[in-house]
Amino acid sequence: MEMLSTRVLRSLCLTACVVLALQALSGGVRADGFDRFVNATLSKTAESTNAREIKRLTSADILQNDRVIPGVPAAVLIVRTNEGRWAKLAVQSARQKIDAEHSLPMLLIERYVTYKEGEERTVLASGQNVALFAGFRLSLDLGQLVPEQVGGDLRFVAEGDKGYAEPLGKAKLFVLTKEPPVAETKKEPKLVVGDTFEPRYFNGTYKLHDDGRRSGTLKLTVSEDGSLTGAYYSDKDGQKYEVRGKIGSPAHAFRFTITFPRSEQVFQGMLFTGDAKALAGTSRIADREAAFYATRVDE
Repeated sequence: MEMLSTRVLRSLCLTACVVLALQALSGGVRADGFDRFVNATLSKTAESTNAREIKRLTSADILQNDRVIPGVPAAVLIVRTNEGRWAKLAVQSARQKIDAEHSLPMLLIERYVTYKEGEERTVLASGQNVALFAGFRLSLDLGQLVPEQVGGDLRFVAEGDKGYAEPLGKAKLFVLTKEPPVAETKKEPKLVVGDTFEPRYFNGTYKLHDDGRRSGTLKLTVSEDGSLTGAYYSDKDGQKYEVRGKIGSPAHAFRFTITFPRSEQVFQGMLFTGDAKALAGTSRIADREAAFYATRVDE
């Protein structure tokens, strides 16, 4: 198995350490409970006692169910769209000021995600900071505000100085009333690294950053013969791709390939031996070679 030179890898690892230190100082962005809801868990949650189907979503409903999910300062909605897809939304009641004396009620959709049917977490449409006013409709299948002729899945209705949101057509609307098990963080036993490196240290989930151009979630499993298998989930659209490879000599060196529809990308490098918390090395796709690093995610 062809590996990078120790000198090159040390340089890459040093670079990764600097990047990680800068990220720690800047705070970074962490996933919250909203991000943990993916396609399959949305349907299970909607059918559970943790959610309630609702025909009209009022400001009182939103206030009552605000912050059900820790770290999400909004009410969380689940929608079964007119085309049979699942979507999630974080919403708040809001008002748009017109002048010193007048304002309009609206539904502020802080963020939403619609998943592609039949996929684990592939995103069909997404958006954030969408203001839904009376007279407008939101199509979660298209990811657009649309006119009445197009249909849509949600609309906002104003009644005086108040208003409510409601599902349209065959769409179904659910509001989370309590935190479901799927939104709880399940942590694996803490990895303890000994003086002698063991191949099992590769097992786990990592946040992969490739050349500052791409990022995603990397899940690796190592077998007794040193084979690496797993999956890569793109941050761009949540699409899942197969990962296959092998660890080499030294034992903390690796080489694996991510298979995309029209190409393959080869990653090679080393796992940190001190704490096994990061991978660093180079990647190659077609004729382009670049650096990457990946940090372990505790789940």
